[in-house]
Amino acid sequence: MGLLSIEGVTHWSIPVNNLEQSEEFYGDLLGLESLGRLGDSGMACFSVGEHRILICQRDQPVESVEAQNAPAHHSFTVTPEILEQACKVFQEKNVRILALYYRKQGFFTGRELYFLDPSGNRLELRDPTWKDGMPEPSYEEAGQAS
Repeated sequence: MGLLSIEGVTHWSIPVNNLEQSEEFYGDLLGLESLGRLGDSGMACFSVGEHRILICQRDQPVESVEAQNAPAHHSFTVTPEILEQACKVFQEKNVRILALYYRKQGFFTGRELYFLDPSGNRLELRDPTWKDGMPEPSYEEAGQAS
């Protein structure tokens, strides 16, 4: 037990280079519910399930977070059908894909699609229903399944 007792997560934030472009990406492409901008703060709030996500305009754009070679990322849980649909849509929209990975052991097993948002932030769509022994189609094949 820690010294404090945190009750939950209010929100988490993702820094972005272009707020408008990111609002389209997170709202229109990923389908997160837009709750609107927070006045003139340079932040927009989205909702997914019980979670709130702020996308926050950076003062100075940065190169891809991927260039930092850090494992930090944000993960979203999806159904098998949505993961396959994402493979198709991401191919059509030229979303930068890092990997489609089949995780057989660990804390978060399942099928994981890693990709970058327009600001280079690493994101993940995770299908937790995939289990070891199930088919492992490639990213291109998964996009043809939907």
